Amino acid sequence: MLNIVVLLKQTFDTEEKIIVKDGAVAEADAKLVINPYDEYALEEALRQREAHGGEVRVVSCGGDRSEEALRTALAMGADEAIRLDAATVESGDSFALAAALAKVIEPLKPDLLLAGLFAVDSGSGSVALQVAERLGLPHASSAVKVGIAGPDEAKASGELPPGAASAARFAVVERDVEGDTETVVIPLPALITAQQGLNEPRYPSLPGIMKAKRKPLARVSAAAGGEEEGARTSRLALFPPAPRAAGRRLAGTPGEQAAELVRLLQAEGQLPQ
Repeated sequence: MLNIVVLLKQTFDTEEKIIVKDGAVAEADAKLVINPYDEYALEEALRQREAHGGEVRVVSCGGDRSEEALRTALAMGADEAIRLDAATVESGDSFALAAALAKVIEPLKPDLLLAGLFAVDSGSGSVALQVAERLGLPHASSAVKVGIAGPDEAKASGELPPGAASAARFAVVERDVEGDTETVVIPLPALITAQQGLNEPRYPSLPGIMKAKRKPLARVSAAAGGEEEGARTSRLALFPPAPRAAGRRLAGTPGEQAAELVRLLQAEGQLPQ
């Protein structure tokens, strides 16, 4: 039996048009989805539960609208959801957010903590790792394959970390390392972050959607989450990229084109004179 917790974030659908207005993303007409990398983590949690038994809980930090993502996770098969209602999600500060999440997750005592490699809206991949550090958990990132093994099988898969020989269960993780893979063995409880290719997330079924309405969704206040840690960073401005300029065609021979390109880059200050 495995007690599995999945960190989940609701993000803007990056395939849809995103409008920045008055220093913030306009949410009124924005399409929000589960962060794609967190979907891989959730799918892996469901597969590990199917293989070993246990429960899957999803934990997210956000406002009321983030419950849409949690209900989707419940419809996919998670057993329970927890929403941390904290202002840290507005500040975007990973330090304070990780502190609040760690205090929510600690009493759950997970055997396996799963999260996406990074969030596609901010590009940040540090929150889950900070949570693991606060909880004293070993971690492996960018997983493309995960197995749960006993001591003998773990020893056959790779070298055990120092002092981990007495652990009852291990995670055998194949992780992506710049186009190649390496296998690492870490004792449970542990954190693993999911890379694209780990699995193919399932779609919520109609029975799953109906069952999700009856599954527990707990709401935890900011004070209970431990927001008193305070933010270490602040966002000063948010703005869209500059409109892309129209392309220019350079005429002449290749040599003439190269000379004209250098002149134009120097005129724009992108090359030294």
